[in-house]
Amino acid sequence: MYDAFFDYLGKFSSEPLSEDDKALIRRTFIPSKLRKRQFMLQAGDQCKYFAFIVKGAMRMYSVDDKGIEHIVRLGVENWWMGDMESFVMSLPSPYHIEAWEHCELLYITREGAIDLQKKVPAFCEMKQQLDERNHMANNRRLASAISATASKRYTDFIECYPELYKRFPQHILASYLGINKDTLSRVKRQHYLK
Repeated sequence: MYDAFFDYLGKFSSEPLSEDDKALIRRTFIPSKLRKRQFMLQAGDQCKYFAFIVKGAMRMYSVDDKGIEHIVRLGVENWWMGDMESFVMSLPSPYHIEAWEHCELLYITREGAIDLQKKVPAFCEMKQQLDERNHMANNRRLASAISATASKRYTDFIECYPELYKRFPQHILASYLGINKDTLSRVKRQHYLK
């Protein structure tokens, strides 16, 4: 399980991981498994762990007063999953995080992440690059939600995240895109007719 993470981490740094780095990572991360539909986090609980997805697919969502789910994040292999605000601020999370498929995960605590940032240069470089990418992706998604048509949101999504498009059903993708299933069906038909 750790080898997948070592390979992933190696993509962020020109320096290879030392054996000491690997040993520290093994001591810091907690291997775990979730069955399909099992929760990593439920709304109202604090997000005490961030998870690196070694295998499987996950979704993070909130539920409104009418019982409608709103997907805020999807994740597959080599992605991270967790509620950053709850994780950093020790606050109750408004989100549920659920395994969409059977998952193999590596959990890390806030203290563990801070320790690795100080002691493992590759981990620090990864964190910095991911923070930058997440900031850009969030701005892009916000701008899209405010001003893009359903068709444009769908096209951008399948271009940016083909691995997600193939792993999640239409109703999950529609929620993530902020449109209903019927609209997504219509957009997909129009897309394939072009």
